[in-house]
Amino acid sequence: MHPYEIALTLRHRGKQESIKLNYGSLYSVVDSLERRGWIASHETEREGRRPERTVYELTGAGETELVDWLSELLAIPAKEYTQFEAGLSLMAGLAPDEVERLLRRRIQLLTEEIKNMKELDAMVSEEKLPRLFRIESEYVQMLREAELAWVTKLAEEIASGALAGIDQWREFIATQRARRERRTQ
Repeated sequence: MHPYEIALTLRHRGKQESIKLNYGSLYSVVDSLERRGWIASHETEREGRRPERTVYELTGAGETELVDWLSELLAIPAKEYTQFEAGLSLMAGLAPDEVERLLRRRIQLLTEEIKNMKELDAMVSEEKLPRLFRIESEYVQMLREAELAWVTKLAEEIASGALAGIDQWREFIATQRARRERRTQ
């Protein structure tokens, strides 16, 4: 394929949902792959008055690199830094009641997202798109469902006061508020 065709194919297949893509840098990525010897120019084509387009193909070295890279992605768990995890690590900076309110909002959004995923999956039959091509969506849905269950439990622990350390948390927030009030007087 030529880079523009690659971009169209990725968009058509919805890969931006699974892979962080920057279509504007696709040509520089293709140049880098070619410099490394992982792809090579196969042919140049022209359609009508459009500019020439170079079609690339995977080289033997590129195929080896692809297999190695995909094998690592699939086999080796890697630390992924999510925004939610960062928020959880710093949530003690907000009052427990505020954190509970924010988690309840997250629960609503997760519930809507899961519902939408299930509706979309129901519309896409096995005949239209085999499971192999929907597997990453299935994985994301499973993650969202697990997150929903966990966040719901955490919100309930905060609301009921059952979260270990919540009394110290409330005391910390009260102390911080008192300090701010003294500074503003």
